[in-house]
Amino acid sequence: MNWGRAKTILILSFFFLNVVLGYLVWAGKEKQTELATDMSSVLQETNKLLKDKNIQLNHELPKETPRLREITFKFAETYKPDIMLQLRYPFKFTNLLNRSTAKEELSKIDIPQLESYQYDPVVSTKGMYVLNQVYNGYPMFDVQLKMYENDTLITSYRQTYVEVESGGEDKEQKVIHAYTAVRSLVDKFLLDGTVITDVRLGYHGQLFDSQTQYMVPNWRVSIDNGDIYYVHAFNGAVEMLTNTTEVQSLLKKK
Repeated sequence: MNWGRAKTILILSFFFLNVVLGYLVWAGKEKQTELATDMSSVLQETNKLLKDKNIQLNHELPKETPRLREITFKFAETYKPDIMLQLRYPFKFTNLLNRSTAKEELSKIDIPQLESYQYDPVVSTKGMYVLNQVYNGYPMFDVQLKMYENDTLITSYRQTYVEVESGGEDKEQKVIHAYTAVRSLVDKFLLDGTVITDVRLGYHGQLFDSQTQYMVPNWRVSIDNGDIYYVHAFNGAVEMLTNTTEVQSLLKKK
């Protein structure tokens, strides 16, 4: 065996391997730089549009762009959202918001699965507090628990609860950035002088008369006049609810 030749081949193999690995590292950094540049461009353009149209952004935009997928679910039949249920032990809603008392308060309240919900101040009104069921840390905007207040105490509620069957058949996708969602609204939908009060990532979908339903990730953008926009977090498609009254009407039908 020609050991000299074998040694030369081995050295050349390591050399080319290092070249390939070096290129991959460089390409990865180059791609990250391009993405950072693109995001910086989006931020600059969005801020310019906001300034030009005198649109105020009164909410810090989320920075995360997680990989999510659509979800399928079915409504739990034991929960009847059209029926008002009375609480045996009324309580102050503020106790749920207080971290020091929330855990103890939860154990006393006779509302099933209460720990699965998250308070939603955007669609809550005086005397009615709305909470959204949460899936993997993100609210499902169309699945609500509504608590009704009487003389400073929560005395009754209506509840919808769903059982998520799967994360959908599609692969996970990275959601668009919150700035991208806001930019599309500012550019095509929002009037001059609009005030954006809240931007939140969650799940939203059209509900049908079917046993199995589905929701997709959406950025929910709320306006100070009560308008709510849902921006599809994968393709940027926009859906609008015209005002808080309409939102509350929609909630009561579910």
